[in-house]
Amino acid sequence: MPTVRPFHRADRDQLTDLINLHIAAVVPGVGVSVNTVLSSLERQPDEFITDPWVAERITLVAEERRHIVAAAHLLRYRADDEVGEDYRGVGEISWFVGRPEASFLPDTHKAAELLMNACLAQLARWDVRVCLADGALPAPAVYGVPQPWPHIRAVYENAGFRHVGGTEVLLIARVADLPESVPEPRPGVRAVRTLGECGTRFTAYSADGDAAGFIEVDTSLARPERHTRAAGLADIGNLVVVRENEGWEEWLLGQAADWLRLCGADRLLTYEEADDQVAIDRLITAGFRELTRTDRGWRYGSDGR
Repeated sequence: MPTVRPFHRADRDQLTDLINLHIAAVVPGVGVSVNTVLSSLERQPDEFITDPWVAERITLVAEERRHIVAAAHLLRYRADDEVGEDYRGVGEISWFVGRPEASFLPDTHKAAELLMNACLAQLARWDVRVCLADGALPAPAVYGVPQPWPHIRAVYENAGFRHVGGTEVLLIARVADLPESVPEPRPGVRAVRTLGECGTRFTAYSADGDAAGFIEVDTSLARPERHTRAAGLADIGNLVVVRENEGWEEWLLGQAADWLRLCGADRLLTYEEADDQVAIDRLITAGFRELTRTDRGWRYGSDGR
């Protein structure tokens, strides 16, 4: 029978392998290092708003024949006034990973069930106000419960979690398929490159000097100390067009694509709400394809307990 226990540092290689299996099913060619995994268990530096609100965190693993077959990372947020109201007193399964049931591991489904029971017991001991769940692994574009993880969805649903949030569409494009630097829509148009909120920003200015829109691309997803197999991957942090139906979106994508080619990036990610089919269709026309869909926002029980 499998057993559930706290994570030990000696588990780091097996845990990283298990996490990378889940990442690889969502985003092609991406993986994380052991150091990335260990660091993420201690803090989440990218979550600079919510991470300081975390009071306790624990990682649990399910072991079968000395082999890690499932793992989960839990957070408890403080209940004081400094914490955002939506997070105050909340407990969360930040991520849950496990090998799908397989004939050569007949007890894998039992391991996932035992691990989930242990997670719920820990959340009960913390006496949290609400129990939430996610799938936020320390890799780009891996969050919520993506479609390639039906086994994780089943674990959550069988335990009593329900999807109460939105669904996001992840799209990816080969940079080579994006528009080339297209001719200016009209004389006098220029692009100005600056540092933006979510990466390098290209702002399109029309001949009359007004900003017609901007695009921001983040090329820092593959920092070697964090994402050892994400080279060549970037994402769109923001794409805002003030003047619709004037070709600005294609023009901005062309400017960003030229920059990404200089950076050596060959794939570009972006994200849209599943109910915004107009935006999705525009991106597909521009060279993107749907990579997967992910369901965000999972809550335990009808009242959160």
